[in-house]
Amino acid sequence: METWTDASFWLPLVFLFLMGVAMLAYVLLDGYDLGVGILLRRVEDADRDRMIASIGPFWDANETWLVLGVGILLTAFPVAHGAILGALYLPVALMLAGLILRGVAFDFRVKAHAGHKPWWDRAFYFGSLLATFAQGVMLGSLVTGFTHGLAETSFSLVIGLCLVAGYALLGSTWLIYKCEGELQLRAARWARTCLWLTGAGIAAVSIATPMVSARIFDKWFSLPNIFFLAPIPLLSGVLFFVLEAMLRRLPARLEAEAAGRDWLPYVCAAGLFFLAFLGLAYSLFPFLIVDRLTIWQAASAPESLMVIFYGACVVLPAIVGYTIYAYRVFSGKATELSYD
Repeated sequence: METWTDASFWLPLVFLFLMGVAMLAYVLLDGYDLGVGILLRRVEDADRDRMIASIGPFWDANETWLVLGVGILLTAFPVAHGAILGALYLPVALMLAGLILRGVAFDFRVKAHAGHKPWWDRAFYFGSLLATFAQGVMLGSLVTGFTHGLAETSFSLVIGLCLVAGYALLGSTWLIYKCEGELQLRAARWARTCLWLTGAGIAAVSIATPMVSARIFDKWFSLPNIFFLAPIPLLSGVLFFVLEAMLRRLPARLEAEAAGRDWLPYVCAAGLFFLAFLGLAYSLFPFLIVDRLTIWQAASAPESLMVIFYGACVVLPAIVGYTIYAYRVFSGKATELSYD
């Protein structure tokens, strides 16, 4: 019987945890700058520059977490990598196209003539929208076990739309934190609109996940599990309505007094994503593909995992370190955008 003294048992668990941390960090960090890109077309040129300034020091580094997560999947769980990427070939290709487009647009809008700049802003918007929608479709496909019937495909498309709203929620709450004045007030209104569709998406995933697998249904609704797990949906509901009330009152408060604790809406929005991620992770564990492939079946040889583990012990602290440093250096309100 495998135990914690057996590397073939505990190493896949360690890498599953690291991959989960990487993907959660990507959603929370790159999610807000994708959301800012999605919101870009709602404002005039001057406000677009302020929105770009709010994510400028962070957006490129945020994507490091995606590279890390996919890298762990490739090296630590190669069997799952082949199966998952094969099933998601089209949305992955669309996501990469969107990420490339927004990266090119971000740099070219700086150098473009005044008449061409709006086109690069549109490209940044479209790249952000395409990458986000593709990620939502991938999430929906993961939940349904990569089956491709009409119901499953429709569900994936709906989750794609809901994730667009979810990232826009993160982006608008980020703008509340980083911006001031009219743009901050508009961001509060955007966040309220996006919150409800985000909540609908979380609810849809929460309902669909136990429906696709009797094993997952039993994990959530058998006794005594239902009592131990009840705090996850309850806290999600409480956090949802706390955030909704906060956003409803925020414009009046911002107009009446100086900004303070403007980071709270983003923290609450991130908390919603964290609880949704926690519930999904619990549902899927220990499978990487629902009821088909466990982490131990998909894992590389223990000797290979140990080599990768030593590398992760060096790389991961470096990524965490420069991320914390960057956010500390560029904390506070975004300043006027300048390329001089």
